[in-house]
Amino acid sequence: MKFAVKTLGAILLVYLLAMAAIVYDGLNDNVFKADLIIVPGNKVELDGKACPRLQARLNEAIEIYNQGQTKSIFVSGGFGKEGFDEATVMSEYLIQHGISQSVIVTDSLGIDIMATAKNASVFMKKHHFTSAIVVTQYFHVSRTKLALKKMGISSIGNAHARFVELRDIYSLAREVIGYITYLGKNA
Repeated sequence: MKFAVKTLGAILLVYLLAMAAIVYDGLNDNVFKADLIIVPGNKVELDGKACPRLQARLNEAIEIYNQGQTKSIFVSGGFGKEGFDEATVMSEYLIQHGISQSVIVTDSLGIDIMATAKNASVFMKKHHFTSAIVVTQYFHVSRTKLALKKMGISSIGNAHARFVELRDIYSLAREVIGYITYLGKNA
């Protein structure tokens, strides 16, 4: 019984340390002059508008782009259960907020982070881009950077969306499992 309790305690400690590492990585923005901003998709509301979480990602991307840090913004997402193409909604949001359509790359096949990373990598190689800045929720940064590294992108910065909600507790706990899973995935 003591062994089981100690083992469970050790597993819990490692899990909590992993959560802390993900938070630390996600909240420590690393923005530099890069070729591309990559914004993974998120929920689109039933009215066809980006949810507040997704708006926060896009607002951060707009700010970085307007600072002159990148050449293009790569928005990636799939079709959600609400019936909207996340990437198209994201592109429209950027245009409505002053970003020229000519600098927006719309990837409608980004059904998950690994697909987004693969599609971004293909685009980057085609255009001889070598660096990217990921813009997503703080708890999502580590796994997104890992997926991009697995796709051959080595110069990766990050910025977190300025949006926090109670749901982040669940998302952070889930992200530990997601990160571990992605460690074992092949490119």
